[in-house]
Amino acid sequence: MRNLLTGLLLMMLATIVQADLPEFTELVKQASPAVVNIRATRDMTSRDERFDAEEMPEFFRRFFEQMPNQPRQRPSAGSGFIISADGYILTNYHVVADADEIIVALSDRRERTAEVIGSDELSDLALLKIEGDRLPKVKLGNSNSLTVGEWVVAIGSPFGFEHSVTAGIVSAKGRSLPGPDGTSNYVPFIQTDVAINPGNSGGPLFNLDGEVVGINSQIFTRSGGFMGLSFAIPIDVAMDVVEQLKTDGVVARGFLGVLIRRVDRDLAEAFKMERAAGALVTQVFADSPAADAGIREGDIIVEFDGVAIDLSSELPHVVGRTKPGKSVDVRIVRHGEKQTIKLVVGELEEGDVAARGGGGERSAPHSKTGIEIRALTADELQRLGVEHGVLVTQVTGNPARDAGIRQGDVITTFNYEEVRSVADFDRLVQAQKPGVAVPVRIVRRGTPDFTVIKIPE
Repeated sequence: MRNLLTGLLLMMLATIVQADLPEFTELVKQASPAVVNIRATRDMTSRDERFDAEEMPEFFRRFFEQMPNQPRQRPSAGSGFIISADGYILTNYHVVADADEIIVALSDRRERTAEVIGSDELSDLALLKIEGDRLPKVKLGNSNSLTVGEWVVAIGSPFGFEHSVTAGIVSAKGRSLPGPDGTSNYVPFIQTDVAINPGNSGGPLFNLDGEVVGINSQIFTRSGGFMGLSFAIPIDVAMDVVEQLKTDGVVARGFLGVLIRRVDRDLAEAFKMERAAGALVTQVFADSPAADAGIREGDIIVEFDGVAIDLSSELPHVVGRTKPGKSVDVRIVRHGEKQTIKLVVGELEEGDVAARGGGGERSAPHSKTGIEIRALTADELQRLGVEHGVLVTQVTGNPARDAGIRQGDVITTFNYEEVRSVADFDRLVQAQKPGVAVPVRIVRRGTPDFTVIKIPE
């Protein structure tokens, strides 16, 4: 009797567990026909690829110059998916970049040559077109409605194994990753633990309703393979890019013209904020929309066009998706007070993505700050790329050491006020009350930043 009850209990438990697990078979059956394999070939010559003639000894250079070029092809493979029955296909930019020929293999083994309608390196997206009608297409979902912990499914061609299916959950949303040049690429990535490997790039990420919510784009790996960190471009971002590529052939992005950093607890205290939030402006570019609107270094942007900015990494995403020429309200914190600034968003141009010992008057070490400084010469100001400031010649102790200030830093503002001389710095330091946290703007190797010096009691 006891064995019978135990068996029934185990059967009931197995049924409950099975009922809680998602079922993917119908989703895969319906969605797979619209997923394609993409092969891109690039013509290369073995001589150009393997040898740099300028660095060869004379004898070898002459020898190889007499050899004919030997054309050969370097293939790459990825995935994609059909978004309209007339043959528009979405994939990653890096899958088809610089390709001489692009072959799309459909799920029924038919192959078509694809044309690139448009591509956008910053978002890593490319729009292709193949001939055909009544082709199978995916259903598009809403990536904004995704929740962390939700099940998602990827279909693609990892390592060339076509129509491989993997599943996992949404690990996080709004991840900011470096772009091609090391700066933000204006995409708030979806992070998942779905197994993504080389060849999955450009393939769709589905929710359990069989709707595409993302395009698998990047993995974090030390081995070259899947390590539990995969990143997908939200479909809402992708379709905005698609519409612009269809109509204009290029993508227009909003441009603000500032460098920013994260607001930590110490900075929030120094700027008289209730909590650490927003994007702290460390530099305002000349003749930029931010400069024209009156945004200053030291302002903290907490809202842009009605969208709250909690993390500094959210600001580039919001600005980039704003239409150039639009007038927006920017909510900032300045000197502990909130205010709203009207701003006309500019258009991001190529190059806008990236920002950017003499003698003289000298001070004795400050017991209140723990640094020694001196004035900058005109040549040093120009070389260091600053309009004003004093140079830190030595860090003698705390609180500067705790603030992370280093020898060679240039202090440009102290407690919101410009520092143009050693006398300015002395006066501003002496004016501070013991125990207060003071925001200090520094420039280190051409990069501006903010730190906090706590005046000792």
